[in-house]
Amino acid sequence: MSEFNFGEILGVSLVMFGFAAFLMGQAIAETWRPAWQNIGYGLLLALGNHFIDCALFGGDWLSLSHYLLDAAIIIVIALFAHRVTLARKMVQQYPWLYERSGLLSWRERAGGGAGA
Repeated sequence: MSEFNFGEILGVSLVMFGFAAFLMGQAIAETWRPAWQNIGYGLLLALGNHFIDCALFGGDWLSLSHYLLDAAIIIVIALFAHRVTLARKMVQQYPWLYERSGLLSWRERAGGGAGA
C-alpha cells in the first residue's frame, strides 16, 4: 500500500503520536537540553508510529516515504513544543531579565539587567 491515507495520517500521526511528540518536546526543553535532540528522538518515535500504521492499517513496512512523512510531522510538533516551553521557562526563571514577546520568543526587559 503505497498511497497515503490522510485519515490514517490525521488519526495516528497527528493525534496519537503528535501528542506524544508535543510531550517529548516539552520534556527536552524542561531539562534544558538542546533542540536538536528532538530530531533523534523524533526519528525513534516515528518508528513506533510507522509500526502502528503498518500493524493496524496494513501498510508497507519498507515504505520510506511514509516513514519520512511521519517523522517530519513528529519532529515539527516536537520542535514547536520545545520552543514554546523554552520561551515560557526563560520568562518564568529570569523575570528580571526577560519578558514574553510572542508565543515562541522572549526579549530583554527594557532597563533590565544584573544591576537593575
